[in-house]
Amino acid sequence: MSAIRVLPDLLINQIAAGEVVDRPASALKELLENSLDAGAGDISVQLERGGIKLLKVLDNGSGITKGDLALALARHATSKISSLDDLERVASLGFRGEALASIAAVSRLVLVSRRTEEKHAWKIESSGGATKPVEPAALSHGTSVEVQDLYFNTPARRKFLKSEATEFAHCEEVFKRAALSRPDVSFTLQHNSRAHWRLSAQEASDRIRAVLGDDFASASVAIDEYAAGLRLWGMAGLPAFSRGTRDAQYFYVNRRFVRDKLVAHALREAYHDILHHDRHPAFVLFLEIGPAAVDVNVHPTKIEVRFRDAHAVHQFVYHALNKALSAPVVEHNAARAAPINPFVARYPAAQASMNLGVEQPAAFYEPLFASMPQPQMLAPIGDAQQEIPPLGFALAQLQGIYILAQNDKGLVIVDMHAAHERVMYEKMKNALDAGIPAMQPLLIPSAFNADKLDVATAEEHGALLRQLGFDIAPVGPSTLAVRAVPAMLKDADAVDLSHAVLKDVREIGASRALTERRNDLLATMACHSAVRAQRTLGVDEMNALLREMEATERASQCNHGRPTWFQITVEELDKMFMRGK
Repeated sequence: MSAIRVLPDLLINQIAAGEVVDRPASALKELLENSLDAGAGDISVQLERGGIKLLKVLDNGSGITKGDLALALARHATSKISSLDDLERVASLGFRGEALASIAAVSRLVLVSRRTEEKHAWKIESSGGATKPVEPAALSHGTSVEVQDLYFNTPARRKFLKSEATEFAHCEEVFKRAALSRPDVSFTLQHNSRAHWRLSAQEASDRIRAVLGDDFASASVAIDEYAAGLRLWGMAGLPAFSRGTRDAQYFYVNRRFVRDKLVAHALREAYHDILHHDRHPAFVLFLEIGPAAVDVNVHPTKIEVRFRDAHAVHQFVYHALNKALSAPVVEHNAARAAPINPFVARYPAAQASMNLGVEQPAAFYEPLFASMPQPQMLAPIGDAQQEIPPLGFALAQLQGIYILAQNDKGLVIVDMHAAHERVMYEKMKNALDAGIPAMQPLLIPSAFNADKLDVATAEEHGALLRQLGFDIAPVGPSTLAVRAVPAMLKDADAVDLSHAVLKDVREIGASRALTERRNDLLATMACHSAVRAQRTLGVDEMNALLREMEATERASQCNHGRPTWFQITVEELDKMFMRGK
């Protein structure tokens, strides 16, 4: 058996580097965090060959004194904490005091820094962890860290690196995370002498638009919620901006980018009702919480955190995001059209009025919608003119599938089945939350052949079915009769609906049917009750559906996450027909 021995410092640093600096992007993350902790207002990044040959970060932060320069490359040497109490209330991004030492152990590193009160800068060089004496250097102010030939002395580690393009992509992602976290700081990024990003200090909304693009900014809603010492703010993409991957998900805790399972679950739950299962939401969200309420000393890379009251954080994040995403059509429509300032968001109560060329007089609609919630009038334009609701008034039906309507922006196209499905789904959720849904007895019970499993399900779970508004009972060994359905589903095919509900109850299980899988069951019912394609609707029926959509939460998406309507503006139509050219 080999004798136990103390490892040399260089080997210790190289082992630590494997945890902290597994690729150039990891080194860049640590250096950017150091610059931000130093109070930098301008940060410049230069890369060559994906950061493998060269990774340089220059900032105008507070700088490092000559006496501290050598300590900056020593393991577990830091100015950010000095006690256990400090560790439990970490407010800085870095605190372990091992990043620079780990990077220096596997590269050729040059650290130059100057504090404003010093006459000139000072420099220290390291090659594979072996440092040279500190000497004078030239630098106006701040700090420059230049990392060359990463892993030159650990070839086994270097061969695990990917292509130059792949490593640069990882570095660019780290750069974007830092830039989003601090919009008050200007950032630049060069790769192989080519400028890729130039971001001046700006408002948070402008920084988000610059990094994620105009499409995200115009298809997202603002969030700014407070509760019990917690604040969640930022922008969350509507389902129309969903992605095939998680490449546009940025969540920060006290400005620190994190990936947390608890938070991820809360976010998934908030999007559950409106996003297709194959798609992923996009968001830039910032959680502010007291430093003592979150433990950031969980993982060497500091990308994971642990909350003291995990349940409270989960519920707050879920409800804050769910509230923003549940806004009625009128609010989401305003969010799409208005210039985005996500942190001081004020949406109009309705869209501006205009004179529509609808054949039916406005008075025709008054008795039809008298009992329905109406948006407030923004500006009266005459006694005979009714205001234009957000989704406008119906013009026609296309192919028995789409409703064409006109509002003050132009043309609105509605998928009538998807829209009605969402309306019915939300009504059923509200009815179930308020108590047992009203039952509609059928004038003539509908009997139908059923397999033994369906018969057994109806016998065993009769009470559950009644909670849902159904009266389904066996009338023979292989026959069931449905005597009542939920009142709001009275127009649905009772037999098809009963088959679907029995199948779901059987597969979901009674114990889960009204708990975690309740919404799945209601979605099935809503789908079977929604107006079918190819059904001809009258103008009054089409307008009634539009008004229902405006009064329904999450009405911009069906239960499967597909959009229920689109707006085509007059300006967009003009471009299609080349008007004015």
